[in-house]
Amino acid sequence: MATTLHTKFAALSHPNRLDIFCLLMRRFPDALPAGQVASILNFPASTTSTYLSALRQAGLIEQYRHGTSLQYRAALPALRGLFDDLVTGCCQNRPDICGVAEDPAIPLQGRADGRLNVLFVCTANAARSIMAEALLRAEAGDRFNVFSAGTRPAPSPHAEALKLLAGRGHDTDGLSCTDAQHFAGPDGTSMDIIITVCDQAANNGGVAWSGRPLCTHWSTKDPKEADSIAFEDAYMLLRDRVRELAALPLDQLDRVQLQHHLDKISFVRPATEDAV
Repeated sequence: MATTLHTKFAALSHPNRLDIFCLLMRRFPDALPAGQVASILNFPASTTSTYLSALRQAGLIEQYRHGTSLQYRAALPALRGLFDDLVTGCCQNRPDICGVAEDPAIPLQGRADGRLNVLFVCTANAARSIMAEALLRAEAGDRFNVFSAGTRPAPSPHAEALKLLAGRGHDTDGLSCTDAQHFAGPDGTSMDIIITVCDQAANNGGVAWSGRPLCTHWSTKDPKEADSIAFEDAYMLLRDRVRELAALPLDQLDRVQLQHHLDKISFVRPATEDAV
């Protein structure tokens, strides 16, 4: 146990290796090639490969081949094992040191109205997160209080996103761009679930959310960089993922089970247009 702890903590003790591990955690369940990791963190390619190798040898990240590219993803079982070893071996499971605020086997309780607070986050909060907000409100507005925000919010939602939503019968009144910091810190509105839908927002992190929300990443291409067809594509992808979320038996899932379901939803791909 000691050797495993030493190896893993040594791998995370270097600030650049820790930055890489945190990036892969924020992007989970995505996997990233070494070149993208280096580009996001502005690290030299050669040293990034060395850092990734050290994290992999410590069992903290996984490597697998996708086509001609090697991909890297956080190894969650190893991370859970790290804390299990630390709590059991070092702290003797003392609840005054290692206790958590909530038992992971207990379902999320939600607000006084019985709903869960869900926040969709992207960079500008102008298209993807706005569409996700409108979609979840339409699918299961009686089960969730739904919000969206941006790490660098635009002045207003993208006109093409609002046009598409209105054309699909969604109520666009009240949709606006909000700074993610509004939901951060002890004075922020506490969220139960936070879903980033933008790679850049997930890459940057930096928001200290209030409470202990479940967080996941649903990577969605930025439609603002393309045309109206890209907005349709993003809408359909988010629609099918939101439907999966709305269909979950939330009262039957504990926090760990719900986290796994949220992560799996990121692999959902759009159904045919006939399903709309």
